[in-house]
Amino acid sequence: MYAIVETGGKQYRATQGIVLQVEKMAGAVGATVTLDKVLLISGEGTTTIGTPVIPKAKVTGEIVAQGRTPKIIVFKKKRRKAYRRTRGHRQSFTSVKITGISEG
Repeated sequence: MYAIVETGGKQYRATQGIVLQVEKMAGAVGATVTLDKVLLISGEGTTTIGTPVIPKAKVTGEIVAQGRTPKIIVFKKKRRKAYRRTRGHRQSFTSVKITGISEG
């Protein structure tokens, strides 16, 4: 059984037991989170599609880690104009272990 959930403006395929790396969420390590924007649930030969979400459906998980991705270098240059800019970016993330999927 799996579900398609939306969090942080992105969609993820959630199966029980896997760890998803999603956009930063509030909460400490070990806290329980509920993802209630479930777009699709599929399993045992049936598929339920939301319009746009499935009411009363939810995916529960446990926060495993809070962290930041490796640095990405953003370099801008215009030739022959002595224009160079270097910036770095590190995106924050939350690792969530999926513990359950319910259709409501």
